[in-house]
Amino acid sequence: MKTIVAAVDFSNATPGVLEAAVKIAKAFGSSLHLLHVLEPEPSYTAYGFTPDEFPAIHMFQEEARKRATSRLDELLAKVGGDLAGVTVHLAEGSPLHAVLDYAKKIDANLVVVGSHGHGAVASLLIGSVAEGLIRKAVVPTMVVPAQAK
Repeated sequence: MKTIVAAVDFSNATPGVLEAAVKIAKAFGSSLHLLHVLEPEPSYTAYGFTPDEFPAIHMFQEEARKRATSRLDELLAKVGGDLAGVTVHLAEGSPLHAVLDYAKKIDANLVVVGSHGHGAVASLLIGSVAEGLIRKAVVPTMVVPAQAK
């Protein structure tokens, strides 16, 4: 096992995802890729508007990108001392498809993702990235339950 992707969303699931991914990476001498996915900036073209007419949305997206980059850097500093070969990547788009695409791009051997345990109704209504990864992944996927608050 050479390459592991740890998909992090900075929620209460992230510590468990990191812990599991780091342990496995250490055991196998694997490289570890910390991946966070930002939802894409909303488009108002269907309503006849341009992004210039909604500068606050663009500024919000830029701020979200800066904060995510900062959080990824914090995680890198936290696990980088324990493990050689840790990189961070910030993607934008559908979380499910971004994780699948990134894992394929780097030829990952394992994806580690957290589960929030929202329940069947919430998963049905809003979807579950973890569930989608299990169904569509072409590499082994490990789901780590979120830690209780």
